[in-house]
Amino acid sequence: MASFDETRQALPNILITGTPGTGKSSLADSVAKKLGFKNLNIGDIVKEKNFFSEFDAEFDTHILDEDAEDQLLDYLEPIIKKGGCVVDYHSPAIFGESWFEIALVLRTQTEILFDRLTQRGYSEKKRTENMECEIMEVVLEEARESYDPEMVHEVPSNSLEDLDQNVTRMEAWLQSWKTNNSSA
Repeated sequence: MASFDETRQALPNILITGTPGTGKSSLADSVAKKLGFKNLNIGDIVKEKNFFSEFDAEFDTHILDEDAEDQLLDYLEPIIKKGGCVVDYHSPAIFGESWFEIALVLRTQTEILFDRLTQRGYSEKKRTENMECEIMEVVLEEARESYDPEMVHEVPSNSLEDLDQNVTRMEAWLQSWKTNNSSA
C-alpha cells in the first residue's frame, strides 16, 4: 500500500468509493466543483496513461497488475501530496491511509443499482458480480479494513437528493476540517 511522509497540506484529500454504478463519478465531480478541488477519476487515469496490464473483454475492464498499480501510485503521489483532491475509485485498498482525511463509501439499493448497471449495458455476468459486491458490502469492508474507522463514512446514493445531501455534507465537513486544522 502506498504512503508518503505527511506534511500537512493546505487542503485535505477526499476518497469517494463504492461498487460500480453507485454514483462515485457524479458525486466526485459535484464535490470537486463545489469545493474547488481537483477531481481524479482513477479509472480514466488508468486508461489515459496506460496503467494497466491487460483488458478483460468479458468484464469490459482494464486489469491492474502489481507493476501497473505501482506506476499508477507513483503518478498519483505528487498530485495527492499537494492536497485538494477528490479521488474516485472502486477499490479503496490500493491507496495509503495517509493519502486521505475522509473516505465516503457510496451505497445504493439493489433495485436501483440493477437498473443503473443495466442502463450502462453491463453483461449479465458483470452486472451479477457487481450486484453481489454491493449486497455483500465488499467495498465498505475493504474501506473499513484499509482506513481508520473514524474516517470511513457510509452514505446513501439512491437519488439526486442523496447526491445533493452528500455534496452539502462534504461542504460542512470541509469547513470543520479547516477550523480544526487552521494555523492560528
